[in-house]
Amino acid sequence: MTARQGFVPPPYPHDRLADLKARAEQADGGLVDASVGTPVDPLPEVVAVAMAESTPEARGYPPTIGTPSLRDAAATWIVRRFGVSVRPEAVMACIGTKEMVASLPRFLSLREPGRDTVLYPAVSYPTYAMGAQLAGLRAVPVPLDDEWHLDLRAVADADAERALLLWVNEPGNPTGSTASPPHLAAVAAWARAHGVVVASDECYVEFTFDAAGGPVPPATILDAGPHGVLAVHSLSKRSNMAGLRAGFIAGDTELVQYLGECRKHAGLMMPGPVQAAAAAALGDDLHVDTQRTRYAERRRAALPVFASRGLDHAGGPSTFYLWLRRADGPSDGWDIAAELAETGLLVAPGDFYGPDAAEYARVALTVTDARLAVALARLGDVAVRR
Repeated sequence: MTARQGFVPPPYPHDRLADLKARAEQADGGLVDASVGTPVDPLPEVVAVAMAESTPEARGYPPTIGTPSLRDAAATWIVRRFGVSVRPEAVMACIGTKEMVASLPRFLSLREPGRDTVLYPAVSYPTYAMGAQLAGLRAVPVPLDDEWHLDLRAVADADAERALLLWVNEPGNPTGSTASPPHLAAVAAWARAHGVVVASDECYVEFTFDAAGGPVPPATILDAGPHGVLAVHSLSKRSNMAGLRAGFIAGDTELVQYLGECRKHAGLMMPGPVQAAAAAALGDDLHVDTQRTRYAERRRAALPVFASRGLDHAGGPSTFYLWLRRADGPSDGWDIAAELAETGLLVAPGDFYGPDAAEYARVALTVTDARLAVALARLGDVAVRR
C-alpha cells in the first residue's frame, strides 16, 4: 500500500535565480540585484528615534491587535491620505503583511467552512495563491484585462459560489497598474453580491504615479465602505521598514476583531518597539515624499535605457517596478533575465508571478542611485556597441 504524500512546498521563486545570480556576479563592477523589492534607502529618522525611545516596551507582551497609539496613527493616516474615515477599532496590526496574506485564507475558512476557494489576480504576488494552498483551499486565478486590472466577468459562476476571499492588488506588483476608484468600487460591489470577503493589498499606494511620473492621489477599497472589505497596508515600502515587519489591516470591524482574536491565540504579535516605530512613521509624511521622489527619478532614468535595448515597459505608471517585454517580437522572461544577467543585472522572470506572465521580466528599482547608475551605464554601453 502506497503512503499518501502530503504537501511538498515548491521551490521559493527567487531561489531559482541562483545560476543567473552567479553569472551576473562575474560582470565588471559586480552584481546589481534588481530581482527582489527589498528597500535599500535610509530608515527614516523618526522611526529610529521611536525605536530607541521605546525599548522598555520590549519587556512585556504587546497587544496583538495593536497598541492604541498605532491604531490611532493608522486611522488618522487613512483619513489624511484617502479622505476616508475609519475608527481605530477597525484597525489591526500585523507582522508585516506577507504573513497576513499567507494566513488570512486559513482564518477566514475557519469562520466560513462552507467555502473553499480563494480568487486572486492571474498575474500577481505569488503569496496570494500560496496562502490558499497552505490553508488547504482552492487557488483560482482571475484573468486581467488589457490594463492589468481584475476582469471579474471571467470568474465562473461555480467559482464565485465557492469563493471565500478575493484578492485585489492596486497599485499592482509586478505590473505597476493603477486602479481608479470606480474600479475598486466595482470590485467591492461584486464581492458583496457574492458574499465574498475582498482583501485589497494596497502596500504601494504611496507610489501612485501618472504617465509623466508625477504623483497622483491614490485610491483605496475603503472608499467603497467597510462592509466585507479589508485594506492591507505595509510600512516596508513607504517607510523602508521591511526588516522591522510592520503592517496593518483596516476595514470591516467585525472581521478585524475576529482576526484579532484568532491571531491572539496564535501569538502573532508585532513587537512593542516596532509598533511605536510604525506609529511614528505613519505620523510623518515628509520621508514618504522623499522616497516617492527617489523612485520617480529612478523610473525616469531607467525607462529610456531599457527601451534602447528593445525592452519596453508594458505595465502601468505606478510602483517602483518595471514590467519589461521585448518590443520587436516574441518574448520570454527567462531569456530577458539571462540577457540582463550578462550585464550584471539580476531581474525576476515573469513566470514568478503566474503562467500568464511568462513573456515578461520584472525589474525592482530598489537599488541605490549609485548601483542603478552602474547598471544603466553597462546597459547603455552594450546598446551603443550593438
